[in-house]
Amino acid sequence: MTLLAILTGTVAAGVGSVWLAALLAFAMLGRFTQHMLSLAAGALMATAFMHLLPEAFESEAGAHELFAMLLAGLVFFFLLDKAELWHHGHEHNQGPAQEAGHDAHDHHHVHAHAHHHGPRSGGWAVLAGDSVHAFGDGILIASAFLADMRLGVITSLAVLAHEVPHHIGDLVVLRHTSGTQRAALVKVSLAGTVTALGGVVGYFLVTQLQDYLPFFLVAASSSFVYVALADLIPQLQKQLGFADTLAQVGWLMGGIALVTLVSSLAH
Repeated sequence: MTLLAILTGTVAAGVGSVWLAALLAFAMLGRFTQHMLSLAAGALMATAFMHLLPEAFESEAGAHELFAMLLAGLVFFFLLDKAELWHHGHEHNQGPAQEAGHDAHDHHHVHAHAHHHGPRSGGWAVLAGDSVHAFGDGILIASAFLADMRLGVITSLAVLAHEVPHHIGDLVVLRHTSGTQRAALVKVSLAGTVTALGGVVGYFLVTQLQDYLPFFLVAASSSFVYVALADLIPQLQKQLGFADTLAQVGWLMGGIALVTLVSSLAH
């Protein structure tokens, strides 16, 4: 009975939050694509700095080890970015664009093409971070259900609530990198199902895994920080008029405020 409750709670929190976020995100994507990129950057940074990292550092884990995990995560996603760009550039160079007399044009085109599609690796970073974060959420939900059934229900609802804002950011990034709303929704939903896996594992090994939760949180936060600062923010750093700049900053701050508010209410 407890295991069934854990599965129900983790699926509702992990996948339900994605679909709720999709209803909100995709309804606005058509009209506010650039603004949603600003919102996504704010939401991802706020999720990392205002939610995941504080929870990790409130644990008994050492600050030195947690910062080392954060650094390792950032370096890992940087290398993943490089590998993806190298692979994409290599494929592009093998194409028909390399015809005689077009070397200068091709060099410019390859550079522009790689720069334009840079966030494609960011999509994988988001999915990796989501999966790690979802696994940690599953363990948390399982722990709550094992302690008390009502506490498990409340925790599941709290996880669902505070995941919605940052899943909006995830869907915007994946929509930008995958090309379609359906592909983005499927990918983030699959990452959300890892919550159920974390719940099952937590049900059997909750006491052994509790000590590793802070490292799960830091690993997830490193992916969100990298995507926001390396993929999204550079796209927003272009010369705009005063009104557009003000709107851009407003949406960025709105993403931060949304995650901060929902997380505080969930707690």
